[in-house]
Amino acid sequence: MDDQTLKRIAEALERIAPAPMAAPDFDAADAFVWHVTPDRLVPVPRVNRVAIELLVGINRSRDTLLENTRQFARGLPANNALLWGARGMGKSSLVKAAHAAVLAEGLALKIVELQREDLPSVGRLLNILRDAPQHRFVLFCDDLSFSHDDQHYKSLKAVLDGGIEGRPDNVIFYATSNRRHLMPRDMIENERSSAINPSEAVEEKVSLSDRFGLWLGFHPCDQDEYLSMIRGYCDAHGVEIDDDTLRAEAIEWQATRGGRSGRVAWQFFTDLAGRKGVAL
Repeated sequence: MDDQTLKRIAEALERIAPAPMAAPDFDAADAFVWHVTPDRLVPVPRVNRVAIELLVGINRSRDTLLENTRQFARGLPANNALLWGARGMGKSSLVKAAHAAVLAEGLALKIVELQREDLPSVGRLLNILRDAPQHRFVLFCDDLSFSHDDQHYKSLKAVLDGGIEGRPDNVIFYATSNRRHLMPRDMIENERSSAINPSEAVEEKVSLSDRFGLWLGFHPCDQDEYLSMIRGYCDAHGVEIDDDTLRAEAIEWQATRGGRSGRVAWQFFTDLAGRKGVAL
């Protein structure tokens, strides 16, 4: 093989191989989103979130997560957290609101969002965050769950346990899920019933949730909490409506949606604000 051929092969490989990731500018923002192919951390100048005082009906979870986040931002020991339970009850909103509340207290803290499908790349991300020890990071994965044949859970162990290197001291992991054990109950039962050793069939996957130091449960709200959420949004954004009208319209709205939740409350409020001509 002549030198010209070798040169063409080398040039072709350079075009195929991704360029090395430039060192992130963590001073550019307090929030980032992790993307792959190519690897990059994209700053988010304005995070989509609500104020923590507007999150109604989750006081215990709110106080626990906020204190854990505050401890971590101060350089003190803190736990990874799994926020699980009913849909639309403020799990992801609480993570983002706790981050904002800690920033408002003058503590330095970054939040990095990682998509579930990008979990296999988490080792590369952790190495980048480990190389910035002057910053502290909440690594956040929303709507985390695993199916029967899903192998992504193995990557999650790198975050929770860290292998030989250990999880970086400047990183903590928060995840939200509709499932306490991160996989559907019917899959747990199916694997147990068909396994040679049922007690060990799903231990590896189910034990993932045990690796979170904090389990924060979120349950469906009652009608009073639902109405309190909407009233809180109205007061915060200057939308004027009397209690009787709000109650009648909000209950009718929930009936059309087939249930109550923080998400349904916000959707009703968005419609109400639009009808009242109030920009959000």
